[in-house]
Amino acid sequence: MASKVYFQDDRAMANEDSLVAKMVTLFEAAGFEEIIKPGDTVAIKVHMGEHNNTGYLRPVYVRALVEKVKSLGGEPVVMDTTTLTYLPFPARATALDHLKTVERNGFNSGTVGCPIIIADGYIGADDVRVDLPEGFVLKEQYVATGIALADAMIVLAHFKGHPLGTYGGSIKNMGVGCVSKRGKHNLHLGGDPRWGLKARPFHPHLCRGKSCDKWMLCDNVCPEGCFHVTETSIEWDASRCTGCFACLFVTMPCGVTGVADEFFDISAAAIADSALAVTKTFKLGKIGYLNMAIDISPWCDCVPFSDRPFVPNLGAFSSRDPVAIDVACIDMSRQSFGMPGSIAEEKGVMFPGIPKLSACGSFVGVSENIQTNTGDRIGLGSKQYELIRPEAGDPTKFLYTQVPTGIKFAPLYKMKPVYPEGGFKRAAEVPIEEVR
Repeated sequence: MASKVYFQDDRAMANEDSLVAKMVTLFEAAGFEEIIKPGDTVAIKVHMGEHNNTGYLRPVYVRALVEKVKSLGGEPVVMDTTTLTYLPFPARATALDHLKTVERNGFNSGTVGCPIIIADGYIGADDVRVDLPEGFVLKEQYVATGIALADAMIVLAHFKGHPLGTYGGSIKNMGVGCVSKRGKHNLHLGGDPRWGLKARPFHPHLCRGKSCDKWMLCDNVCPEGCFHVTETSIEWDASRCTGCFACLFVTMPCGVTGVADEFFDISAAAIADSALAVTKTFKLGKIGYLNMAIDISPWCDCVPFSDRPFVPNLGAFSSRDPVAIDVACIDMSRQSFGMPGSIAEEKGVMFPGIPKLSACGSFVGVSENIQTNTGDRIGLGSKQYELIRPEAGDPTKFLYTQVPTGIKFAPLYKMKPVYPEGGFKRAAEVPIEEVR
């Protein structure tokens, strides 16, 4: 049976057409009110952006969800997890750095209306092990303790491209964002002798050694001390590599290191396995999924920049099925035109019917279908979906106040008039044709 996916586009001409209002309307259309019972601790899983990234979802979306959860008697908690040390200067790899970064991005208890918790602890080792015999790649996974202990979860995903998963949506937001640093090492194939970074090609002859102005960064980028720069080249102890990604954007651009064959493909499949592990820490029917397909940048909100969107805004989606909602977004992006001047134009994928995410999100054109195909295969969800377009919500629900303007301002204007007695001075005649 096809899973239900609810959708409203991003066009707006009235209060109830705001994307914030549409998100709440889709929350209700998908029956998420049934997920949350009074007293439930409700994790709101959202990516709050990397340092200097500007494509992440605005805090107002989270605030609206927090208010909705509170109205149902739930206790909302905004959650995310530490990252791997996947950049040479990471901004979210400890809980402290993560909270400092997201506060700079506009997220704190005051703006979202509830606590923000880094669910896997200070360095990402606070987790719960989950057996995963049905996994396609992973046979175990490590879910962040804060996520695993929640009673219910709303997965609020920013749908966009992703350099490793090819795209990021509900599956990725849960499969990567809800697991600990240990879990991220696992799903990114850390230490794997066939597909992980341990197995990548190494070309030390391409290194200029200490004559390169970046040699000290190469020498100090690895937490395990795998790299040592000599006067004329570089040494790498592959046996110590855990696949933390710290060196990825340092040693790859110059060709010194690469990636193993099928690394990206198998990593994408492992993301779906990881998402299934996360669902196993909740009772059936206690997770709802929202995808905001807006500001659809080529890469994830986890990089410290945001490129021009490669397709126009699509709108908002909701579902009880993480596979179905992602397939719906992928299908709609595929049928969209590309954005002029974006990477879609560079890659020659401007017209409807051409896969956009494989070309624009991936380093090497990895299939955009791997996450959803794997998710369908392992029982995470279904690729078959029915797209339902609910009517706009009741406009009175989305008003800032229920007090009409006249009632509110009549006594204020009586005490403190703002319109001058006798009116304003203006020109008697205005030769507007002269300035058109």
